[in-house]
Amino acid sequence: MVDTERTRAAEPPGPLADSIRASGLKVTAPRLAVLRVLDQAPHSTAERLFATVRAELPGTSLQAVYGVLAAFTGAGIARKIEPAGSPALFERQVGDNHHHIVCTRCGAVHDVDCAVGEAPCLTPSNTAGFTVHTAEVTYWGLCPDCQAAISSTSSSPSPLLNKGAQ
Repeated sequence: MVDTERTRAAEPPGPLADSIRASGLKVTAPRLAVLRVLDQAPHSTAERLFATVRAELPGTSLQAVYGVLAAFTGAGIARKIEPAGSPALFERQVGDNHHHIVCTRCGAVHDVDCAVGEAPCLTPSNTAGFTVHTAEVTYWGLCPDCQAAISSTSSSPSPLLNKGAQ
């Protein structure tokens, strides 16, 4: 058996490993662990991913998770979103130009399909000579849980919690 065959035989099978391989990256335990967590918990911060991955791989560092995320976003198998006033979030849903809705009270994030048309969903009135590839929209509001909490306490949301107003 040649070294390449031995290496492939040692790599774990499965759809997560296949997606890593298909992107041109080597399959490693930290990459598999991060991808598994991203599948289970989209819109996670690097710190949240690290905390979960570290339980599975105690020797993993936060820097290693950041390195995996950089490799994944560069290879197109993960997407980084950066809502105003929030840490960067990562997700597996890529290539569809979907958008996000963020709760201004608790920070919950949900996907929103493209409102109209094909990617990019929005056409700028003036491109300033740019060729537009994608459009990113972030909707801000109150999630159902926060609406219920506010209704039950009969108080209005504090402007200090309004992350979208920055």
